[in-house]
Amino acid sequence: MGLRCSVNTLHAFLFSDFLHKPVWMWLVFLAVVLFLLILDLGVFNRKDHEIGVKESLLMSVFYIGIGLLFSLWVGKILGQEKAFEYLTGFVVEKTLAMDNIFVIAMIFSYFRVPRIYQHRVLFWGILGVIVLRGIMIGVGAKLVSEFEWVLYLFAAFLIYSGVKMLFKQEDEADIGANPVLRFIRKRIRVTRDFHGHSFLIYRTNPRTGHKFLYATPLLMALIFIEIADVIFAVDSVPAVFSITTDAYVVYTSNIFAILGLRSLYFALSAVISKFHYLKYALSVVLIFIGAKIFVSEMLHLVKIPPAVSLGVTLAILAAGIVVSLVKGDKEA
Repeated sequence: MGLRCSVNTLHAFLFSDFLHKPVWMWLVFLAVVLFLLILDLGVFNRKDHEIGVKESLLMSVFYIGIGLLFSLWVGKILGQEKAFEYLTGFVVEKTLAMDNIFVIAMIFSYFRVPRIYQHRVLFWGILGVIVLRGIMIGVGAKLVSEFEWVLYLFAAFLIYSGVKMLFKQEDEADIGANPVLRFIRKRIRVTRDFHGHSFLIYRTNPRTGHKFLYATPLLMALIFIEIADVIFAVDSVPAVFSITTDAYVVYTSNIFAILGLRSLYFALSAVISKFHYLKYALSVVLIFIGAKIFVSEMLHLVKIPPAVSLGVTLAILAAGIVVSLVKGDKEA
């Protein structure tokens, strides 16, 4: 009885803010996402194959188009202001998640995941992201609704993250020394080689005849990609809550941005290093979003409309891309 009460309390805590919107709105969103996932694995990538740059770009344009079309639907149902908030959250999340591409590339390299199986890992990783982001956004929405000062805490964290990003030196993480990897290897049997696109396999002990379940390196890569997603969500979730406290807008903009970025990975992984100054532009965006909360909500000096916020965000990121391309050409 006690356990059932605890589960019900947790469910109410996480999802009470989500249910402020009609259930049919959530069903529409989930139906679109489910359709995209079925289309992805069941049609476009039914057979394992290496995804080239052209295919990656076409899939990305398709996903971005769906994300932008959804903003029109948000505007029609919730109003123009919510649509601009959705678009700002979509752009910020998409840009923040680009850093994740470096980490994903490192994980695939460390576990030597063949390119033919990389999309499968990223696809199943999306399912984990949908659940984990839902939990984190549910907690965040409830905290913001119950304790207004949490929003200022998010804003301060964004300013701190932005300033830290400005001065942070690039360094490569040593995945082999990661304590999570050591913990898993001590407690789970892991094969040295791949077995097609399988995450788990059974092996028979030749002496006893007993079967034992083994994880493959593909599953290890998936686990680490999910961990990376949780770490990056620590920045992205407060960022979107600083743009809007509407849980529906926060969650949908997060998921649509991530869905498209996974497809874009195969094109960006080779060229993302050229956009060196995008990191600095993103840090300025984080500082701007965090400062906006203090200026408009806490000090009541000026209310920055969502359309203006979206315009400033796009202008800063565009400047980072242009400077990266110009500086990159000169250095080359």
